[in-house]
Amino acid sequence: MKLYFCFMENIFTDEYFMKKALQEAQVAFEKGEIPVGAVVVIDDRVIARTHNLTEMLNDVTAHAEMQAITSSANFLGGKYLKDCTLYVTLEPCQMCAGALYWAQISKIVFGARDEQRGFMKMGTQLHPKTVVVSGVMENECASLMKDFFKSRR
Repeated sequence: MKLYFCFMENIFTDEYFMKKALQEAQVAFEKGEIPVGAVVVIDDRVIARTHNLTEMLNDVTAHAEMQAITSSANFLGGKYLKDCTLYVTLEPCQMCAGALYWAQISKIVFGARDEQRGFMKMGTQLHPKTVVVSGVMENECASLMKDFFKSRR
């Protein structure tokens, strides 16, 4: 008797979910919002998809990450995002990093660095258990941002 084993490749990689965040960033771009997109994932399942809404809502706090935190907390029925991963196209700012600290998110994956306003530059701390992965699809994320600002000039 011959046994055959089939190993399925896990398609749910950081790149897979960053593509979802990039789709959200593209929606923001088309709406005239700064093109930042975010998705929150738990157990390989997207529970929140969002993008910047600062212009539409006339609210400086309506960043993609803030929208994602609220949406995820509502979905989960609690304020903590333990076991969740945030995929975001741009490095979170210090405001968003502070909110992610309080939400106790388990992992943050971001694409492009924000050299001027990113939380790493500002020295903002995340929860000690939060894992950070940077540079996932960095070129694609940065390119969308550059195209947006080029179109505004």
